[in-house]
Amino acid sequence: MAGGIFNRLSDKACKAFAAQKVHGKKLSDGGGLYLLITPSGSASWRIKYRVEGKEKTYSIGNYPDVSLAAARVELGEVKALLREHKDPVTERRINRAASAACADNTFHAVALDWLTMKQKEWSAGHYTKSARAFERDIYPVLGNLPISSITPAIVAKAVEDIHKRDVLETATRILQHLNGVFRYAQAKGLCRDNPALPAPELLPRKKDTGRMPALLDFPSLGDILRRAEAARISPSVRMAQRLCAFTAMRIGNIVDAEWREFHLDDEQPVWIIPRKKMKVTTRDIDHRVPLSPEIAGELRRWREMFGGRGFVFPSPQGGKHIGRESIEKVYRVTLGLNGKHSPHGWRSAFSTLARDNGFARDVVELALDHAHDNEVARAYDRGERFDDRIKLFNWWGKQLTAAQHGAAIIPLKAKAT
Repeated sequence: MAGGIFNRLSDKACKAFAAQKVHGKKLSDGGGLYLLITPSGSASWRIKYRVEGKEKTYSIGNYPDVSLAAARVELGEVKALLREHKDPVTERRINRAASAACADNTFHAVALDWLTMKQKEWSAGHYTKSARAFERDIYPVLGNLPISSITPAIVAKAVEDIHKRDVLETATRILQHLNGVFRYAQAKGLCRDNPALPAPELLPRKKDTGRMPALLDFPSLGDILRRAEAARISPSVRMAQRLCAFTAMRIGNIVDAEWREFHLDDEQPVWIIPRKKMKVTTRDIDHRVPLSPEIAGELRRWREMFGGRGFVFPSPQGGKHIGRESIEKVYRVTLGLNGKHSPHGWRSAFSTLARDNGFARDVVELALDHAHDNEVARAYDRGERFDDRIKLFNWWGKQLTAAQHGAAIIPLKAKAT
């Protein structure tokens, strides 16, 4: 660093020098700091220093945009770097590159990359729900922040705000996705720590981490259907939960159902769910759900009311379709079934009661699109046992309808095949 007397200049002297605009002329403040008139006539602050015996120049900015006081502060920072044996110009380039990387690597940008990668693994329905959850709950809070700047406190606030809406399942799923995004960012060297790791402590733990709650007798199931009919809920949610009950399909498939998947006017009405929408996406065929006369008739009436295009259960808020949480909350809160029965519980009820009433295990498992235990069974069931499944769903529809109307249920043993 150049030596000499420090702080020689005053603002008055700087102004007078800058006004001369004599190209190449210099005015020193000491310590290597000086003003230089550039070819354009501007007065530019420079710092002269040496690294490994080589003289170098560090540019600060033009006077008076950079004041005399600010230039002296910059000189002090340059001296500090030199004492650490760091080249100020090199360090500035590194800092600028880091700042540019932060600007490019916002949470929104990194999350989009992660979602694009996951899209190849997930079903279309799962991908769409995850992307929408980020749009709704995460991007407004974290989207524009450099991912390396996000702290556990910022993540905690976002998760707590979601949980305040009484949507624990949604908060839990989004938190799982946040962990995925930050692990992805760590792997790419975009952040050192995962600020989502402590956040699970903010959410209450489920009392039962095992099976989903389910009522397993027809009188109780009939009571659920009666109470749901009388409850003050939107028509879309009411009809969706009935389709859930009568088909035992996963709630994700219910809310994402489209009219083009339903063949209600065929001799045997059927709902054909594209394989890409199913939990198991590796099977060769789409999943066919025979519709009992009871639910097929309700769907035809529903089609007359809302038309036969687009999503079967449009959102009353103007979105594409209702969300799974809208149905889950009806069971949990409106019907007071928390810990007793859930939309997923219809699958357990269907499986248990069908098996108890003599239907073959493999027919029930195929109806639910469960994976088979071994390759031999999978090969055997390429025919899907569809006629047996029609009998199964027709039986189920009659039983639920009778139970809803309070009729005494006298189970008839189906012929096991």
